This record gives sequence, structure tokens and C-alpha cells, in this order.
Amino acid sequence: MDKVNLGAFSTGNFDKGAGELKIITWYFINALLVRASWNPFMNIKIILLRAFGAKIGRGLVIKNNVTIKFPWKLTIGNNVWLGVQCWIDNLDYVTIGSNVCISQGALLLTGNHDYTNSSMPYRNAPITLEDGVWVGARVVVCPGVIMRKNSIASVGSVVTKSTEVNGIYQGVPAVVIRKRKVCGQTI
Repeated sequence: MDKVNLGAFSTGNFDKGAGELKIITWYFINALLVRASWNPFMNIKIILLRAFGAKIGRGLVIKNNVTIKFPWKLTIGNNVWLGVQCWIDNLDYVTIGSNVCISQGALLLTGNHDYTNSSMPYRNAPITLEDGVWVGARVVVCPGVIMRKNSIASVGSVVTKSTEVNGIYQGVPAVVIRKRKVCGQTI
């Protein structure tokens, strides 16, 4: 490759998963009511997310300034916490299990670009957070990652590969540093 040519960029076979009217309507509803910092009413946010196709279990806690790109590509289990300013950039599907905590400022990033191609086309992949996962503050979870049951990504980490069950990960890129224990017992 001699040079990058972004003028040749094409979305290729990328599918937003909804028609233009639904996408435009979502952008306005999201900005005015769901992501808005003035709206502390979680039930309204949950109703709107479901109305736009998100599959949401019971007990969702969704704080202010949470960004969700495409709710119709989102599945959330029971008793999930979405912290202030977390961002679910779901160009591809995101599946979040039950009892998952996504802390403030975390980013679930399903999209990327193929930097080996001069036009840098999309290279998207789904993300799965299994039951009991904790995504710490300011963590980035990259496309194609599966965070296995009860794993943790600590503050500021970048998770580029799938995690082990009960693994605690730290760093850039994140590596396993120990096993998770609760009340003195390994989960």
C-alpha cells in the first residue's frame, strides 16, 4: 500500500439494521430524551430503547449521558448497570448478560477500520459480555471480544482479546493478572 485513500472509502456490506426514517428518529429521541443529562427518569429511557428494538431484561439501571448507537442491535439481560457516559457504539450486535456492570466512561466498540486496505473499509464484529462481567471506568472493549462469565476489566484497560471465566484483566492491551474472588472464594 503506497498511501491511504479515504476518498475511496465505502461502507461495503455494512448494514445499519434499520431504515433511514427509524435511524433519524432514533438520533433525535436519543439526543433529547435517552442520552440527555437533564432526564433522570430511567423508565422513560428503557421504554424508548425497547420501542426502538432493544431487548432489555428487568432491573436495568441506566445513568445519564449513556450513548447507544443502534438500540435494535442491543440485547441486555437482568440487573445491568450502565454508568454515566458509557458508550455502546454498536455498529454490530452487542449482547450483555445479566448482573453486568459497565462503569462510567466505558466504551464498547464494535467497529474498526481495516488499516491494511488503502480505503480503510469497516471491520466490524459483535461484542458479548457474559453474566457477572464488570467493565471498569474508561475501559475500551474492542470488536469481536467475548468477556467470559464473571471476568473484570479494570480501570482504563483496553480489552482486545476475549477473556477467561473469572479473570481480572488490566492494562493496554489488557492481560489477566489474577482470578476473581468474592467473599474469599473463587467464583
